[in-house]
Amino acid sequence: MCNANKEKQELLWSLLGDLPEQSPISCEKILEEKREHFILEKLVFDLNRLEPVPAIFIRPNNVSSPVPAILYNHVHGGEYHTGKEELIKGWRSLQDPPYAEEFARRGWAALAIDAWNFGERHNRTESSLFKEMLWNGRVLWGMMVYDTIRALDYLCSRKEIDPERIATLGMSMGSTMAWWIAALDERIKVCVDICCLTDFVAFMKKGLLDKHGLYYYVPGLLKHFTTASINELIAPRAHLSLAGLKDALTPPEGLDEIDRRLQKKYAQESAPRAWKLVREDCSHEETPKMRNEILKWLDEWL
Repeated sequence: MCNANKEKQELLWSLLGDLPEQSPISCEKILEEKREHFILEKLVFDLNRLEPVPAIFIRPNNVSSPVPAILYNHVHGGEYHTGKEELIKGWRSLQDPPYAEEFARRGWAALAIDAWNFGERHNRTESSLFKEMLWNGRVLWGMMVYDTIRALDYLCSRKEIDPERIATLGMSMGSTMAWWIAALDERIKVCVDICCLTDFVAFMKKGLLDKHGLYYYVPGLLKHFTTASINELIAPRAHLSLAGLKDALTPPEGLDEIDRRLQKKYAQESAPRAWKLVREDCSHEETPKMRNEILKWLDEWL
């Protein structure tokens, strides 16, 4: 990694508020069961010394050597009780089958955690959590990113996993998480984001700020970064983005600007094929074509 990228990553981290001191990760296995396509483990982590983080880990049946893995990021959608279960149960705007089955059939493992205030961590309103953190010098998005990076630490430590072949994938809020953590951590070799590569400036000019929840907003971010400049930190690693032409969260003119910047960046890095933007005539949803593109991309780059 060049010094310029490291400095930008450090600046990006500095905007994420007061983060917990890193400490050893503890993990308790709550359940293990064999399913048709994979072995399911339900885990509870201590990642942040503030509250337990429930997680799901799936691995293909009969694993005999280290396998690729996907760090899976769930949606928001106002469905706070779903969280990590999306990996194995799917979601209304995603195609069937759920991604756990898709991954396991290809011999890949996956890990998903409940983000702050989702799944088993849902015990308050998003606005009250955001305000409480703000008073304490914390940024909700920063705490979400922190937990996800710590989950990556755990994933890399699993003996079943090849730490040189880790991808991240998500839709909506999970899409944003995918490109943020790929920008911040080179251990992510492949990034796939579905329906949330939002250009901040275009989004603001359209008067759409209330389309995202409070979790999304990082104080001072626009003084230093654009969406494109964050995503440039991923280059030359493989990055596939998918967007709907009718999706209010991804204004077309914003996608044009990001695509222009990333095409230029990946060309400079001598990796023009490693960046791809797929646009479909749809709204905030994964289409069958998108699912096919994602699986082909992972087959090639993971």
